[in-house]
Amino acid sequence: MKEIFIRRSIRKFTEQPVEVEKIEKLIKAAMQAPSAANQQPWEFIVVQDKENLLKLSETSPYAKPVANSPVTFVLLGNDAHIKVPTGWEQDMSAAAENMLLEAVHLGLGGVWFGIATANSAVENVRKLFDLPENIRPFALISVGYPDGQENVFVDRYQSERVHYEKW
Repeated sequence: MKEIFIRRSIRKFTEQPVEVEKIEKLIKAAMQAPSAANQQPWEFIVVQDKENLLKLSETSPYAKPVANSPVTFVLLGNDAHIKVPTGWEQDMSAAAENMLLEAVHLGLGGVWFGIATANSAVENVRKLFDLPENIRPFALISVGYPDGQENVFVDRYQSERVHYEKW
């Protein structure tokens, strides 16, 4: 699967909108992720409005590229579906990676902005969308047609980090 090897964080996008069909495929790919006890804690907010993208870009100091993306997905965990309290972030991470790989497959670029890693970002996203208490902000994934950046292979394999049977 070449997408695993060529995927890069793409932070600059053209103005071309992402087609509705591709947005649906991205969400479907995310929902195919493995999940602890099949809890599937995910919820998604699709943001395309330029004013809302600008506001969303201000929720974290690292999320500035969100403002110029054609679409950004807000990935959220729903406590009502969490059966394994220590597994929801792993589930959401798998969903995020599936979405990023599908973006490459569809000829798009994408970038993952962590939200759950900073309490201030969590609160900013919570306030922006007036989220209920049972909804946990996890990440933002901006997607679009790459502008000047591309998904290309960069060899990251480091044999010295691989250990067989013992350290």
